[in-house]
Amino acid sequence: MKRTLTALAALLMCTACASVSSTTPAEPSPSTSTTVPATLSAGGKPQAPGGTAPATLGIAWDEASKTAARETATKAMTLFARPTVTDKVWIQELGQLLTAQATADYQYVDPANIPVTKVTGTGRLKIDENNGFGCHVVFPTDAGDYDVQLLRSAADKPWQVNRFTPPNGAK
Repeated sequence: MKRTLTALAALLMCTACASVSSTTPAEPSPSTSTTVPATLSAGGKPQAPGGTAPATLGIAWDEASKTAARETATKAMTLFARPTVTDKVWIQELGQLLTAQATADYQYVDPANIPVTKVTGTGRLKIDENNGFGCHVVFPTDAGDYDVQLLRSAADKPWQVNRFTPPNGAK
């Protein structure tokens, strides 16, 4: 106890003697300029002429992209809606179609707690024509409409499921 008090007293004395730094930034000298003209991109060339965003954010939608999104979502929703398989089989098979984040989010799900047991119709693709990186496919199921969110990192990369949203956003 005596050593602890001695160490504490020494620490307090050292702290009291230490110089306090100023929180006010130093003023730049008149000979030093801190103003640099801003550019929009490397080489000083604007990214978007006229300051407007491009029509598409990198990936344009085409029929092949739409078909691939529907196929991935259909396969994933079918694998998702299997409450009778073991949790290990469920995540191993479904995980091949998931983003890394979705794999982390769903790895401990017990499929027995999933209310949907079958997809009852064709998925309806919902896209934003200005964003080819993501979309949603809504499926009618025996538990209501499920929304499957898909993402991709490039036009030549596969679609991956990022989220399954149950009817009315319930969890």
